[in-house]
Amino acid sequence: MDEESTRWAIEAARAADAKSGVETVVLAVGALLAITDHFVITHGRNPRQVRTIADEIERALTEAGGPKPLRIEGLDELTWVLLDYGPFVVHVFDEDARNYYELERLWADVAKVDWQVPVDEAASSPISQ
Repeated sequence: MDEESTRWAIEAARAADAKSGVETVVLAVGALLAITDHFVITHGRNPRQVRTIADEIERALTEAGGPKPLRIEGLDELTWVLLDYGPFVVHVFDEDARNYYELERLWADVAKVDWQVPVDEAASSPISQ
């Protein structure tokens, strides 16, 4: 798991928070999942907010000189939008889909990244449980 991946996952979480993403978490899944280092998980209260959160994440990362998503899925239904950046994957759910899939429960054994501390501290400090 590299610091760059952690940095951009944190930025994605902050962008979600800026558009009132609910219960945003960053999970360090890299030790158990070979295809990515982090999951960013959040939800919106309605389809419009789900779209707004996904758009803001993409805009904020691009504006900050970050990566562009390799693919985006779910923009038609707006129940689960997936932004795949490679080293990290962002999941923006509506509340019902988040409760149904329970990704945090499925990945309960992995560490959570404290995305609310300054990026430099989060990237260099031990990951919290």
